[in-house]
Amino acid sequence: MSIFPRISLKPEVTEYLKSVFLNKEVLTVVGHQEAEHRFHKLLSCLSHPPSYTCVRASTHLAPLEEIRQQLAEELRKLMCSSSAEEVSVQILPHPRIADVLILPVEGPRPVKQLGSEVVVGAQCGSAVLRGAHVFAPGILGSPKYMKAGDLVSVFSDLEGKCTRGATSFQGKKVFVGNGVAEMDRSTIFCTDEPARGIGIRMVEPLYRSPSFDGVLPSLAFLQNLPSVVVGHVLGPRPGERILDMCAAPGGKTCHIAALMEDQGEVVALDRIRNKIDRIRQNAQMLHLQSVKAHCFNSTLAVSSDSAQETEGPPFPPESFDRVLLDAPCSGLGQRPNMGSTWSLKEICSYQPLQRKLFHAAVRLLKKGGVLVYSTCTVTLAENEEQVAWALDTFPCLSLEPQEPHIGAEGMPGAGLPPEQLRLLQRFSPELSWEQTETTTPLPCRADSDTIGFFIAKFLKN
Repeated sequence: MSIFPRISLKPEVTEYLKSVFLNKEVLTVVGHQEAEHRFHKLLSCLSHPPSYTCVRASTHLAPLEEIRQQLAEELRKLMCSSSAEEVSVQILPHPRIADVLILPVEGPRPVKQLGSEVVVGAQCGSAVLRGAHVFAPGILGSPKYMKAGDLVSVFSDLEGKCTRGATSFQGKKVFVGNGVAEMDRSTIFCTDEPARGIGIRMVEPLYRSPSFDGVLPSLAFLQNLPSVVVGHVLGPRPGERILDMCAAPGGKTCHIAALMEDQGEVVALDRIRNKIDRIRQNAQMLHLQSVKAHCFNSTLAVSSDSAQETEGPPFPPESFDRVLLDAPCSGLGQRPNMGSTWSLKEICSYQPLQRKLFHAAVRLLKKGGVLVYSTCTVTLAENEEQVAWALDTFPCLSLEPQEPHIGAEGMPGAGLPPEQLRLLQRFSPELSWEQTETTTPLPCRADSDTIGFFIAKFLKN
């Protein structure tokens, strides 16, 4: 159900996306009216959260049913402590993916706006729509005399125009729910050290989903469904050596290690030091010994010395059985995303970097090895066009079928024939946006009501 305005983008970005979704090949396949309808549905669904929360269960540590029962008990205790009535928690196994649990999100709910308004950044507002409380750094504006204990309405600043410390804001904003202030205004804005911790505890969110803060951290890992699918499509096996080229924050890295039963080696690279620490923390929390994380630029990860024997990067050519290139991208598939202030130049800046990473990935992959390329965006330039370019640039690569294949096929527009488009997996929430009402059983809508995402699987011949 649409209750928010469509995602707020710069006009040039909207026009660019429209040209993508109404390209000549798409118009030939579905016609102008349907193509335009899909484009407008995309803009609407991107500003709304999916109708469920996806949890990847650590089935390398405990059986799925045991984790499901423990999670239900923990969430029930958590929700009962903040509610006077007995709360039941519905948790369902995914019908096709053996390590996924899904929980329905309740919303949009009839929540009445209050007189006191707190304004938060768009990223913080999106997190609230997926079950988070408001942490102090995300607060941009509040009533002049706000004290801890005050009831307030929380609004998300769509265009990034609210000045930090504002006492009122008349710009473009969206109501996301009501909460209780945990801090005085002076604590948030008038101290030498930036305030930390929960600033507003949400008590009446517009979309209610459980907060997983500190809940079974080693057994239940919040992850978008397509991101879990990537690990299964890569198909890691015990004893292999696998490279995750752009690994932070490490969700996919740890999933790969778990699927390998922690036997073998998963090398995780990222160029930002504190993100490497996060990967190591996640691996430690999930009791995974096979993850080896290094701070390194993956475009430079191939050594010119094929005889080099070092544990860390750069690596000799053909060092890995499988490579995951979950590439840096424009992120235009993320949900909920009510607004982006990026220019068209910024949106289009990722393709050259993705191609540099691709060159390194192909060189590092053994013959007979598998390369999986994925993004969380919806453009052709970063998805199907990259596949067409890769097949043309690297004759040794061929597209492989994916398992599981629960998304849609690739989008026409990059000159790929239908048989190749069918081998690609594009998660396209706009295709089922009008069928995601809560009357549809949750397992039936889980595969389509996702973030926008793209996966391609290659074999190096």
